[in-house]
Amino acid sequence: MSDFVVSARKYRPQTFDTVVGQKSITTTLKNAIKNDHLAQAFLFAGSRGVGKTTTARILAKTINCFDRTESIEACDKCESCESFNSGSSLNVFELDAASNNSVEDIRSLIDQVRVGPQLGTHKVYIIDEVHMLSSNAFNAFLKTLEEPPKHAIFILATTEKHKIIPTILSRCQIFNFNRIKVSDISNHLAYIAKEENVEAESNALHVIAQKADGALRDALSIYDQIVTFSGNSITYAGVIENLNILDYDYYFRIIDATQQEDIPKSLLLLNDVMTKGFDGHSFLVGLSDHYRNLLVCKDARTSSLLEVSDEVEKKFIEQSKAIDANQIIRALGVLSQADVNYKQSKNQRLLVEMALMQLCSIKQELEKKKA
Repeated sequence: MSDFVVSARKYRPQTFDTVVGQKSITTTLKNAIKNDHLAQAFLFAGSRGVGKTTTARILAKTINCFDRTESIEACDKCESCESFNSGSSLNVFELDAASNNSVEDIRSLIDQVRVGPQLGTHKVYIIDEVHMLSSNAFNAFLKTLEEPPKHAIFILATTEKHKIIPTILSRCQIFNFNRIKVSDISNHLAYIAKEENVEAESNALHVIAQKADGALRDALSIYDQIVTFSGNSITYAGVIENLNILDYDYYFRIIDATQQEDIPKSLLLLNDVMTKGFDGHSFLVGLSDHYRNLLVCKDARTSSLLEVSDEVEKKFIEQSKAIDANQIIRALGVLSQADVNYKQSKNQRLLVEMALMQLCSIKQELEKKKA
């Protein structure tokens, strides 16, 4: 059998300080442990892959550690930590509510809650995807959640907080996990690539981070896929080919063509894009994002909203200097209207071509208005 372990498991954070992108939450939890102000029920809410279950496990491990470090981290050496790391700890119980959502499952859990810990001070119950519990299961759980034994701590995790009944929410200390920033994901991927002796271009890692849409687990899955595809050298060209993403360069060239009012050139570039297998709607969305980034670059106060690599950022700043803000806003209006009309259009390619023709005519249009 292969010894390969997916990166999401191999590099899963083991301490609060290694959790990516959730600094305020991990700091609050560490202070709660330090000051002995632990709630008896927590709710971790957020989108997929942002660290909810991982943080719950770290919290469970650290609470029962016999020799915590000065920075309030588990020692990884005591009997409690070793049993947790080996998966044999009797103080941590995990329940997947997606597949164990009946009243009987909750009653079984309640029966276990009455039994105190054999090792350490607390028993921690992690219930993942808690919003999947049936209404009867929620009702059965209410009394125990409101008045649990002193040794019991519940950590509920969910991607859909709005589906949880208010009476449950009122009994929990709620932590809302943020989508992880592109820069944080990219830096974490760079760290993993260095650990695995993989050469990776920063542009390539930024593309992977953007594709993950704020989910670190998704980013690590994509990273593994790219490594399988390209070996120990991750390049920007390899990533956009494997993930079927349109190169930034096309959008920069399209903007140059519209500034030159060169309709034939813009149409030829669109034809090249569509020949590569990209549909018109994806092109419109990507071009809208490009214009948005150009507008963001216009003011130093908003430049931090640009989530691209340093190399690409320089290109955006340079191109934004050559185009007036009014032109960008007008272009965004044209593309927004084309986006709305795309699905209803009988000739979608012509719709995109008409949008490009309008973009090439914006300079003349604004000059006529001035006159």
